[in-house]
Amino acid sequence: MTATEADLTTVEAHLERILSVVEPLSPLDLTLLDAHGCVLAEDIATTFPLPPFDNSAMDGYAVRSSDLAAASETAPVVLPVVGDIAAGSTGAYSVQPGLCVRIMTGAPIPSGADAVVPLEWTDGGVAQVAIRQPVEPGRHIRPTGEDAPVGTTVLPAGVHLGSTQVGLLAAVGRERVSARPRPRVVVLSTGSELVDPGTALSPGRIPDSNSTLLTAAAREAGGIAFRVGIVPDDPRMLLDTLEDQLIRADLVVTSGGVSVGAYDVVKEAIGRLGEVRFDRIAMQPGMPQSFGVIGPDRTPFFGLPGNPVSAYVSFEVFVRPAIRRMLGVEPIHRPTVRARLTSPVQSPPGRRTYARAQLSVEGGTYSVTPIGGSGSHLIASLAGANALVVVPEGTTQLDAGVSVTAMLLERRHA
Repeated sequence: MTATEADLTTVEAHLERILSVVEPLSPLDLTLLDAHGCVLAEDIATTFPLPPFDNSAMDGYAVRSSDLAAASETAPVVLPVVGDIAAGSTGAYSVQPGLCVRIMTGAPIPSGADAVVPLEWTDGGVAQVAIRQPVEPGRHIRPTGEDAPVGTTVLPAGVHLGSTQVGLLAAVGRERVSARPRPRVVVLSTGSELVDPGTALSPGRIPDSNSTLLTAAAREAGGIAFRVGIVPDDPRMLLDTLEDQLIRADLVVTSGGVSVGAYDVVKEAIGRLGEVRFDRIAMQPGMPQSFGVIGPDRTPFFGLPGNPVSAYVSFEVFVRPAIRRMLGVEPIHRPTVRARLTSPVQSPPGRRTYARAQLSVEGGTYSVTPIGGSGSHLIASLAGANALVVVPEGTTQLDAGVSVTAMLLERRHA
């Protein structure tokens, strides 16, 4: 091993250091919609049965099933209709032998009735109704506690609160819950060569894609992300910006300014705010990395490389697990699968390579095809990738046909 290779920090060591610092956020008392996307921090049990009373599953007629034993298409049973029960009705109703009441979906079942006849089985009568077939006891009735008896734990602590879980919380009468909040992630790019997307380009200028890319990635990871935008190569401006943003940040992510260049302003500025290390990681892309804590609250700080592919891969390998840890969910890492490689992949000695690729299923097995070149500026090929082929540090080439590890990059679909 060369001296240069010996100076590199392994991916595992860098990630271990990050996860030793980052902890789940403390729970907050949140309204249901504010808790959407968060992780529940308490067990939720029903304080009343769900549903809370016997109710009708159909629009129709509440009857005594024994009155309809002889009903048929050719000889329907005709019953007087002695009332109407709408959903939300609080009146006291009773069905005596030989009688029935009209009832709407969700309305409480009156005493004496043991079944509901759907409207489609009848002539739809108002004063009296002809019923063309018999009905079994309990038919079309939603019994009390069918979904969850009183005292049932319907959601345990640790559950991720999606739309259906939030709906269930409302159904059991909860207005607020204790949940771990979504981490607030502040994202900015450094570089005097950068301009906002949509700005006319002049010589030497390029659009800033990193802050948009990383903000979107942080949101996909479960964070509440804020794109601050561009800070030029001025240590004082970067320091002022970071100090301003710390008030709303649980985690800060910058891109650019962490390598050995003459204008790497992150190195110059960040030491005044906290304890941050700058390391060379045994990976490609994404070798230059910085991590530490800044500000009075010791907010986790990530300084990622400036090339977009390097920034994104670094986010997936290091930042996403940190956001997931803060959110309090498992697993914190992207899932991986074993797949057949369709074309060769090369890797520099002593580095773990994350190669952009397209994963597909062929004949019931995974197949993965590398796409684009190895350049860390090639964002077009990154946008076409749905996986990263992971080449171990001790391997310089993987041949077509071998089985490889592929990290899945989730895609959201409308």
